[in-house]
Amino acid sequence: MSTQNTIDLIPGITHQTVLDYFHSLNAGQFHRTASLFAVHGVMYPPFESSIVGRDAIAKYLGQEANDLTADPQSESMEPLDEEHTQLQITGKAKNSWCSVNVRWVFMLNQHQEILSVQIKLLTSPQELIKLRP
Repeated sequence: MSTQNTIDLIPGITHQTVLDYFHSLNAGQFHRTASLFAVHGVMYPPFESSIVGRDAIAKYLGQEANDLTADPQSESMEPLDEEHTQLQITGKAKNSWCSVNVRWVFMLNQHQEILSVQIKLLTSPQELIKLRP
């Protein structure tokens, strides 16, 4: 993991793995994003099946996230036990045709690897259909 410095800061976000996730995602460095996951880490994108493993996550992001910018705005952390931490991040996801409110729910292990991230759109599918050009 990188050392936190002023370039890495996102107001409201303090956890380094989460900072690295959003910075690499927004930079289109999807292999770097995927490397933050545990070997069998899981991504749960909205409206899709789970994506398991670093290679599959990198491939998925390369196909689906090229036009995406994540704008995390606040973090809530909950230690679950000695080995697991859950972080909820709220913010916005933007692409060329819309901007929606999102909640990312990260589960991290004791090595600060992402075990899972659930990406939840805080809008209904019907509202998304109205936004599409």
